[in-house]
Amino acid sequence: MNSIARSLLLFLAAGLCEIGGGYLVWRWWREGASWTAGLLGAAILVLYGFVPTYQAPHFGRVYAAYGGVFIVLALGWGWALGGIGPDRYDLLGAALCLAGVAVIMYAPR
Repeated sequence: MNSIARSLLLFLAAGLCEIGGGYLVWRWWREGASWTAGLLGAAILVLYGFVPTYQAPHFGRVYAAYGGVFIVLALGWGWALGGIGPDRYDLLGAALCLAGVAVIMYAPR
C-alpha cells in the first residue's frame, strides 16, 4: 500500500474512532443511553488517541490536516445518522478542507 493510501486510511480510522466514541458518550450523557455506551465511547476515544501516531509527519501537521478530514466525516456522520444532508455550502466547505488536507499532508517538501 502506498504512503498516501495508508495515510488516508489512518485518517478515516481516527475519524471513525473520534466521532463514533464521541457519539456514544453523547448518547449516554445527553440521551440516557446505557452507561455501557458511555464506557465504550470513552474506550474508543482512547483508541483515537493512538491512531494518529501512526502517521509519518510530525504532530502539528497531522492534527492540522486531520481537522479537515474530521469536518468531512462529521458532515457524513450527521447525514447518515441524523438524516440531515449537507447543503451546497457544506459541500463547498468540505471540498476546501480536503484541498487543505492535501496541501498540508502531501505537498512535496
